[in-house]
Amino acid sequence: MSVMIYPQGRTLSFVYGDERILVCREDRPKVTSRVQIKVYPDGRVVAAAPSDIDDHAVLVAVKKRARWIHQQLRDFRQQYEHLIPRQYISGESHLYLGKQYMLKVIESEDHTPQVKLLRGSLEVSVRQRHSGNVKTLLAEWYKDKARDVFARRLDAMLEHTLWVSERPQFRTRVMQTRWGSCSPKGCLTLNPYLVKASRECIDYVLLHELCHLAEHNHSERFYRLMNQIMPGWQSVKEKLDGMAHRLLLN
Repeated sequence: MSVMIYPQGRTLSFVYGDERILVCREDRPKVTSRVQIKVYPDGRVVAAAPSDIDDHAVLVAVKKRARWIHQQLRDFRQQYEHLIPRQYISGESHLYLGKQYMLKVIESEDHTPQVKLLRGSLEVSVRQRHSGNVKTLLAEWYKDKARDVFARRLDAMLEHTLWVSERPQFRTRVMQTRWGSCSPKGCLTLNPYLVKASRECIDYVLLHELCHLAEHNHSERFYRLMNQIMPGWQSVKEKLDGMAHRLLLN
């Protein structure tokens, strides 16, 4: 199982005005029968409900909030109209471990191409000031940092997961729909873009996958484990979901 960036489940839909709105249905722990509806900045509409509630009932709940959903989508679309694509030039803001750093590009034929994390800035040295060169260097830097950070956070999280007898292997791989996954053999795959998020978000993804070593499905036992080792994980998940579009922005 895996921590999804964009939830995968049954897709429902309804019409509001002249627009058909798609809704991704997610299962949630059966602690309440209430349908939880969220609209994300990238235009996703997610309805989370216990698995024993049928799709019709979920749609009824969604339609009751149709006006609010439509307004949220419209507001986010207006915000996106003002987003400026990354140009990889000095002055841009880039994330690392949940904090913003200003990009500083230095062109010098004498310097080895490299990235340095300085106080408040990411300094990228290139021989030619070309956005493609800067982008490539920065992407590799994120991957290197991700492997180091994930290894340290994994060791820290293993202190709380007593059901894990051996340190699981992990690898990093860029994924567009997942933050992490756990194979049937217990190997973890983590998205290097996750290193842009806070340590709390990284810990949540690691703990989610470590819980799958004990319970491969999203069962009641799985959620009990999550609640035991990370009380309030739902708010961390919501935070991570809400900033997914920024973390994935190249």
